[in-house]
Amino acid sequence: MPAGIQNVLGRLGAYVKGFTAAQRTIAVIGIAALVLGGIALASWLGKPSYAPLFTGLAAADASSVTDQLTTDGVPFQLTDGGATILVPQSKVYTERLKAASNGLPSSNEGGYSLLDTMGVTSSEFQQDVTYKRAIEGELAKTISAMDGVQTASVQLAIPKKSVFVSEEKDPTASVFIATKNGAQLDTDQVQAIVHLTSAAVEGMQPTDVSVVDQKGQTLSAVGTGATGSGTDQAADYDAATSKKVQDLLDTTLGAGNASVVVAATMSDNSGTRTTESFTTPTTGPVALNESSTKEQYGAGASGAGTGATGVLGPDNIAVPNGTAKTGTGTGDGGYENQSATKNNAVDKTTETTQIPAGAMDRQTISVALNAKAKSVQGVNLQSINDLVANAAGVDATRGDQVKVAVMDFDTSAADDAAKALEAQQQADQQEALWSAIRTAGIVVGIVLALIALMVFLARRGRRQQREQVDIGELDAFGEGFPLPLAVEPADVRTGLDAGDAPTVALQALPHDDAPTEVLTTDEITAERRRQDIAALAERDPKRTAELLRGLLDDRASV
Repeated sequence: MPAGIQNVLGRLGAYVKGFTAAQRTIAVIGIAALVLGGIALASWLGKPSYAPLFTGLAAADASSVTDQLTTDGVPFQLTDGGATILVPQSKVYTERLKAASNGLPSSNEGGYSLLDTMGVTSSEFQQDVTYKRAIEGELAKTISAMDGVQTASVQLAIPKKSVFVSEEKDPTASVFIATKNGAQLDTDQVQAIVHLTSAAVEGMQPTDVSVVDQKGQTLSAVGTGATGSGTDQAADYDAATSKKVQDLLDTTLGAGNASVVVAATMSDNSGTRTTESFTTPTTGPVALNESSTKEQYGAGASGAGTGATGVLGPDNIAVPNGTAKTGTGTGDGGYENQSATKNNAVDKTTETTQIPAGAMDRQTISVALNAKAKSVQGVNLQSINDLVANAAGVDATRGDQVKVAVMDFDTSAADDAAKALEAQQQADQQEALWSAIRTAGIVVGIVLALIALMVFLARRGRRQQREQVDIGELDAFGEGFPLPLAVEPADVRTGLDAGDAPTVALQALPHDDAPTEVLTTDEITAERRRQDIAALAERDPKRTAELLRGLLDDRASV
């Protein structure tokens, strides 16, 4: 291993050995978090992204597709109750082509593809049924492509055409819709399904389509259309008309000063009405065809006088004296008859009208005005009546009525609701205040804890990183420290053992009759340190205090 790397590793090891127990614990936790995070990130990055292979599958098709994926060794996931199969993004198109080659999914191969397998020996009944199934499959595919629709099924009832039936029945259709989770079809989508289905079949009217969802709710009934029954239509009309009139009165009299109730009655009957009208041309009649006939016999007729004429009597015997006058006949028994037929052209108009359900029969509108409101006092009720009638489209000939009355409103419930709302708002404000205080306390506590932890770690680190006092550093103060020792500092730093340390004679003390004392090297070193510290205390008290504080920290228990 290179020397540079060994030096770096050695320094790192020495630095780690200088950690305290708390620092080592934090370091271990941090390293573990980094390792686990790296493993989780690598696992997430290495996980393949899944994409839908097929959606809206039937149970049988889902089973067949999963068997194929298991055989190919491709991982997959099932969602949406097993109707959707997810595979890795890189395998989507490959597995989709393999499934198509195996005829999967089979339930989605309806529509006009059924006609491809029809043989030349198919009977007329088989051809009719297959053609109807093809139309049903194509309609189901188209409806399933709409937003919010998961699956769709269409059943057509097409009457058989016959020349022996005077009146043919219109075809009908029933559509079953299964929506996605949380989705709900609105009125526009139901109408789109109804018109799409009716336009795909010849002779089918929008009122001949029934739409039902997976909850059993009838979205469109035969005979009433996609807008629902007369009751639903009346409720929708009441709500829309009430809103229009209420907005008008709120703008005119102020909000809360008027109350509007609309009650409409609609017919559930539907049918067809045919009207024929005839018009005579103003320029005179125009003859389409004309014929005339003329008959004459007797006097003046060709061949007159050749035979007796007269009235036939009994046994077909002519009576000579009888006289018969017919038309312009003469008294001598002659007969003449003229007739003419003339057909004039007359304009004829035939109108056929489909009458849907939901026609308005009658409506009544009730308006109550608050007598305590200043805007209502002195108001012209007839003007309010006319405004409401025009806004709601009132038809007097139909029996519609509008009633406007001024009365005192009971505002006790509104006052109680206002008080309750105010109390709730105050409670919410207090709760928000206490929540903010609790949050601030938690934040402050966390900050104080972090500060305390940082101070603790800093103190522990300073204990480990304090300087060692070297006697040689005191030489930086100069030659102002005359030592009474008879040895040089270099001799003190020789590092001899205590047993081998030579004895040195100190200078004589200034006392009378004081014997000369012989000291060892360790004693000389200790005496020298005491003298140096005393001199340092006199010259730099601050530096001395720091050295003493570090000495006390060394003696404190860890």
